Amino acid sequence: MKRFILTLTIGSIFLILISNISSPANEGNAEAFSTVRFAVIGDRTGGAAPGIYEQIVMEIERMKPDFVITVGDMIEGPENNEERIRNKWEEYLSIVAPLSMAIYYTPGNNDIETDFMESIYLEYIGRPYYSFNEGNIHFIILDNSRWESSDELPKEQLDWLIKDLKNSKGARHTIVFYHKPFWEISIVEGKPDTLHTLFRNFGVDALFSGHYHTYFSGKYDDILYTNVGSSGGSISRPSATGLKYHFVWVTVDSSEISIAPIKMGAVLPWDEITADENNFVYSVQTNCISFDKPFLIEENNDFGESPFEVTVKNFSQKFILEDTIRWDIPAGWSVEPSSKPVSIAADSAETYIFNIKNEKTPYPSPKLSVNFPYGAGKTAQAVKELPTARQTACYKTNRKPKIDGNITEKIWQNPITNLYGYDGLSTKTDSVQFYFAYDDEYLYLASLCKESDIESITAEIKEHDGAVYGEDCVGYILQPDPDVDKMYLVYVNPFGFVYDQEIMRNTGGYFEGDPSWNCAYKVKTKIDDDFWSVELRIPFSQFGITVEKNNIWGLNMRRKQPRLNDAAHWQIPWRYGPEYLGRLILQ
Repeated sequence: MKRFILTLTIGSIFLILISNISSPANEGNAEAFSTVRFAVIGDRTGGAAPGIYEQIVMEIERMKPDFVITVGDMIEGPENNEERIRNKWEEYLSIVAPLSMAIYYTPGNNDIETDFMESIYLEYIGRPYYSFNEGNIHFIILDNSRWESSDELPKEQLDWLIKDLKNSKGARHTIVFYHKPFWEISIVEGKPDTLHTLFRNFGVDALFSGHYHTYFSGKYDDILYTNVGSSGGSISRPSATGLKYHFVWVTVDSSEISIAPIKMGAVLPWDEITADENNFVYSVQTNCISFDKPFLIEENNDFGESPFEVTVKNFSQKFILEDTIRWDIPAGWSVEPSSKPVSIAADSAETYIFNIKNEKTPYPSPKLSVNFPYGAGKTAQAVKELPTARQTACYKTNRKPKIDGNITEKIWQNPITNLYGYDGLSTKTDSVQFYFAYDDEYLYLASLCKESDIESITAEIKEHDGAVYGEDCVGYILQPDPDVDKMYLVYVNPFGFVYDQEIMRNTGGYFEGDPSWNCAYKVKTKIDDDFWSVELRIPFSQFGITVEKNNIWGLNMRRKQPRLNDAAHWQIPWRYGPEYLGRLILQ
């Protein structure tokens, strides 16, 4: 497009030809364009839900847009009583009063349904259709509150619109608002639409509507159409995405218009949670629920039943803990009772008894949850999983096994084979067998890992303390003394190379491994056509302990198989810490 500017100066007349290569909407210096951000509020009425619009107003105020625009239905109509209409507008204006920025209004069918309602609208809000500029952006507000298609709009309003569009050709962007989404039943279905034709011909960039209380959008002839859903009006047909109450955030820069619906509740205050509150919540979530013991599961009989004491501590110094503690009970478990109301005074604790039974598999195990107070009107949920401890026997042998990788001697009996994947469900790995034995000097460990594709074994590390834990391997966590927070991690790959470390609690309270710890093992492995195996001898002297019958060690073990991207575990989860270990009983 070309336009001519006639500039008069003393003694001469200059005719300046300005050529705009792209379009009027792109006229001007892009670098001088100031980005504009505004919020669009959807319908409040048509069955207003109490408090929703107020919440959205509060969230918009937190985000501090440059201004706000509504898409209509601000009061509940229709209404023919003057006093009631005035009261409704007074109520609405008090709701939006907390906004510290300008607000522009679009009339909806609930706002103007009759000439009488329009007369009061003019008094409280102003003209039903109008335009304004923000920087180099032109905004047009139309009134389609009493009509059902573009063709029905009064000639007076259409004439005004055409004149306004002509006068605003120099704007970088033009954005239009009206209430009823005429476009959804016309251009979306490929039918002619008078307003769309005008918008296309005059370079309108975007349009926003409301009315349906449902969010949807589309791009037609390079115009971005957006129907804003409910900001408080009733929702009879939920969005397919689950989007309910929301507002829309719009960012306009020199080159594009970005539009994003924001769910109510997504814009939180800066002090949503303070550092002190965060530390308190972490402490409570970690410690407010405690069990008197783990749920023991025998290795050859994954069934058990026991009464359990659960202690719930209210760490708050100010608030009573009033809630119902509830169990999430997976298949194969039963908990009685499954829920229990609690009322615990500030800085107090109560103990509750539950009968818990397992009849199938230990994983996943039941979880207990409780909501606790940490501030005025603030609660957080604490969830604690029932601690489970599998236990198995390690039998004493009077004959030292030959450590050669062949698991054929009689001391290797009663293997552990019932193992689980990362999620506590069935593992995808090929089968594996774990064996244990001991004498007065040594702990003996053995494993046999089936492999249906022996050529696929990943085993490239050939040095001590190399990263064998990333290859095909077997791993053990051993805690010789359950009363001492010290554990040992041992991994062995199919070539017999070991990664080991001592694990202790650090000053921050977390368990940390020390790879500098090394053990004097004797280890041999074997790779055959359809399996690989390990035999491992560990001197008790490496742990600084003496061994007696019925000693109980903490234990976990796993087999990792990279080819199948899975691992087989005895205890779930595989973590450092006594509470995550099962029991190895020296018999």
